[in-house]
Amino acid sequence: MSEEATSVQDAAGMSVGPPVGSPAGPAAESSFEVVYAATAPRLVHQLYLVIGDLSEAQDCVQEAYARAWSRWDRITATGGDPVGWVKTTAYRLAISRWRHFAAGLRALRRHGVTRDPQGPNPDTVAVRDALAALPMNQRMALVLYHIADLTVDEIAAQLDVPSGTVKARLSRGRKALAALLADDPDPSSSNTEASYV
Repeated sequence: MSEEATSVQDAAGMSVGPPVGSPAGPAAESSFEVVYAATAPRLVHQLYLVIGDLSEAQDCVQEAYARAWSRWDRITATGGDPVGWVKTTAYRLAISRWRHFAAGLRALRRHGVTRDPQGPNPDTVAVRDALAALPMNQRMALVLYHIADLTVDEIAAQLDVPSGTVKARLSRGRKALAALLADDPDPSSSNTEASYV
């Protein structure tokens, strides 16, 4: 790669250079470097003036040159204008991105701004915390029965335990959950049953 190609500055003062690696021989790499060095900063500047966003212009031009690099032999073999190809590709990329942005704006206008999701209410947090304090087997039985709306037999099949075990876990889990969620818990009524089964 020549010094001239690696020291080219774009419109933002950033160093630009062709993509690394050569799909063709040194002659193709050399011609690409010459075209890139001579046209990239100018094309970035032109596209920036069209779309008004320097970062977006740089991205579109870099993408266009990357696409040109991968098919450089075909672009130059037909005697076509490689600069015109790159310029057209960069403009099309900018238009495509603008269309995506415009579609997003239309969707925003149509549906409005989404409100920030509110966190869970205090009751939900209290139930979650109380469930977390229960043994896993009781917690699973309670959630599957009350939240997932499964029957006792479906829970037994899913957990691979007898139906009686599911019923016992539900009973003990409800009792422990009621004690944990009570507004004024009675310290004398400790639930020693919750840790069994």
